[in-house]
Amino acid sequence: MFKNSMKTAVLLAGLGGLIVGIASLLGGGSSSAVMFGLVIALVMVGGSYWFSDKLALKSAKAQIVTEADAPEFYRMVASLAQRANMPMPRVAISPSEQPNAFATGRGPRNAVVCATQGLLRAMPADEIEGVMAHELMHVRNRDILIGSVAAAIATAISAIAQMAYFAALFGGGGRDDDRPNPIAILMISMLAPISASLIQMAISRSREFEADRSAAQLLGSGESLARALERIEILATRTPMQVSPAQAQAYIHNPLAEFKNQRRGSGVNLSRLFSTHPDTAERIRRLRAL
Repeated sequence: MFKNSMKTAVLLAGLGGLIVGIASLLGGGSSSAVMFGLVIALVMVGGSYWFSDKLALKSAKAQIVTEADAPEFYRMVASLAQRANMPMPRVAISPSEQPNAFATGRGPRNAVVCATQGLLRAMPADEIEGVMAHELMHVRNRDILIGSVAAAIATAISAIAQMAYFAALFGGGGRDDDRPNPIAILMISMLAPISASLIQMAISRSREFEADRSAAQLLGSGESLARALERIEILATRTPMQVSPAQAQAYIHNPLAEFKNQRRGSGVNLSRLFSTHPDTAERIRRLRAL
């Protein structure tokens, strides 16, 4: 837990340092670029964070259910929440046939955990329990907040980079000792958003590993979640899922991933650097090593 928490802290600090450094380089040391970017980020990401539960449920076409609607599933979530010493979250079911699940909400008292119909139909009870334990750990660890902070900073970096790009294009070509090199500005404005995205995705992957570890600790073993991830990996490729790309990172398994198009040969798979989810085989290996 400490290792993953430290990694997340370092990555968030890296994002913060990146935005300050970029603004300093592109804005001649002025804080106005930083403030402008942060305002844009807070408006865009703050709204999505505040209404994250509504946006996620709408994207998944999910409905809140009661114990009367889905007694076994509801009681399973209630039992897990009690064992984790957490408030009972709202429970939802999505009509998608792809086995998957997600958690959302601003914090433990505003949380929603959602499973798809495909998950409830295709998985045995112990594997469903493993998946829902993972989602509850996202809530307990406040990963929605951490992800929103990372997204806000990354959005601010992109906004500053866009400002710099257009300033370099249309701001005049006169050479001034106090003005940054236009070519350097263009290069930074193109590379900065990529760097921010890489760090943001690394934070997301780190939080997935931590949710896996926390779920295994809650259950006393990582085996049921490991088997669930194995089953989801196979079944998800057979059943497409319609979901907003912005919401895909919230799921236990990327619902938009197309594994048949990935190369599984030797060498580095660069696409994983931009993935919100760790490699499933690595998640399974870590769970079984606990």
